[in-house]
Amino acid sequence: MGVFRQISALCLLGWPALVHTQTAAQTGAQAQNAAPLSVIDWLGQQPKIEMPKPRQPVKPAEAPVAKTALAPAVTVTTLGEGSPRAIGLVPANVTGLPLDLWSGSSVAQITTLFDRLPELHLPAARALFYTLLLAEATAPEGRAAEGDALALARVSALIDAGALDPALSLIEQAGVTTSPDHFALWMQVSLLLGTEDRACTLLEQKPFLTIDYSVRILCAARAGNWDTASLTFGSAQALQLLPAERLALLDRFLNPDLFEGEPLLPTPRVMDAIGFRMFEAIGERPQTRMLPPAFAVADLRDIAGWKAQLEAAERLTRIGALPDNRFLGIYTYREPAASGGIWDRVEALQRFDTALRTNSVDAVAKTLRPAWQAMQEAELEVSFATLYADALKPLSLEGTPAGLRDRIMLLSPIYESVGAGTSPTPETAFLAAIAAGEAPSTRPDIRQADAIASAFSTPSPRQALIDQAQNGNLGVAILQAIALLEEGANGDTAALRDALSTLRALGLEDIARRAALQVSLLERN
Repeated sequence: MGVFRQISALCLLGWPALVHTQTAAQTGAQAQNAAPLSVIDWLGQQPKIEMPKPRQPVKPAEAPVAKTALAPAVTVTTLGEGSPRAIGLVPANVTGLPLDLWSGSSVAQITTLFDRLPELHLPAARALFYTLLLAEATAPEGRAAEGDALALARVSALIDAGALDPALSLIEQAGVTTSPDHFALWMQVSLLLGTEDRACTLLEQKPFLTIDYSVRILCAARAGNWDTASLTFGSAQALQLLPAERLALLDRFLNPDLFEGEPLLPTPRVMDAIGFRMFEAIGERPQTRMLPPAFAVADLRDIAGWKAQLEAAERLTRIGALPDNRFLGIYTYREPAASGGIWDRVEALQRFDTALRTNSVDAVAKTLRPAWQAMQEAELEVSFATLYADALKPLSLEGTPAGLRDRIMLLSPIYESVGAGTSPTPETAFLAAIAAGEAPSTRPDIRQADAIASAFSTPSPRQALIDQAQNGNLGVAILQAIALLEEGANGDTAALRDALSTLRALGLEDIARRAALQVSLLERN
């Protein structure tokens, strides 16, 4: 029993006992043979035991006490609305525009300015307008509903301008199922781009997104559900849910065999996307030349002939709705099939492009002027300059080709690299000063020289527009400056001076310089 008492005492003192399957006699023998441990030796073999620190007493929770007698600030948010999100395709660090450029404006005010904006012919004015439409921005007045309404207005403006690819991306970012209006714009763009199958598939899953019977009939027919399409058409016809012209078009679309040999349907005065696609389906595709620019995008598809693609590419590039590289791809797709008109322009550009790729200075010098004249005829000078300025810059051209090269570079994004030269003329000195953002010392005999010089020497920005920008209406101020710039480009000297001055005051220096150079160099009627 003495052994067991020792083991029990050791366990109570914290000794790490090991349990072995040994007999009591063996354990006793080992204990007798082992040397006795002193108290000090035994304590030195023990592990250190850290005692837990005593817990601090927890103070009872007390009600918060106000430090002042003033009422606390209260933030009000509409239930279910949430914080507005930023909508846009180009981030703020690229555009240079703040996210809250529409914060102090209302959607009604913005859409009114969209509608009142004149037709933009100056490339710099169009570029700034597209930047506003595509810039990432939060909702006006900080409300999500206002942001959705503004997204619809921006997409509609892009469609009117013929820029369908960015319009499609923007409406998809805003959410095509947000409302029936969002879905309607998505369907409209999809029909013109030829990608309506995706929209029809979504409509099959969520039929509440539209009440347009034309869309429902078209999607049912596209999916092969001819019975559903016929039944829906019969209901719309019996209840007169659609205009007579649309019913006649749908009838021919669903039953083409019944109308063989019949006269062609009259083209409606106002063409919409679904009507255009139905006319195309029954073999009566209308010409897009007299239709809004958005319909010209349909001519870029492979089902259209090359000449139709060329004409559409020129038209859309002229208004800034088609990327320059895509225009060049269509222009150089194949060799011209005839002569005269657009074919001569295609041939001139292709010869210059070939000469430039051969690195022959003589070949470039011979083909540069015909290509430039062809682009002037089509009013595509800025696109030509954007495409070829970098390649032309290092070439050692002399005489007239060198001067033409400098003018082309002044219309390109690398306009700042063009100097006045060793013996500048009044015109070259004036243009070089504008390109550098400096006050010109000369007044050459060029278009609107006095107004442009005044904007860089003694600027006079419109104070009302500056005040709007400082009060959260930057987007509205820029829209009004764009309209003012277009008036100035059309001959209003005071408007041009004030527009350039205002753009510079708003921090849009690059746009102001490029606009001034374009007014000076482009020949427009």
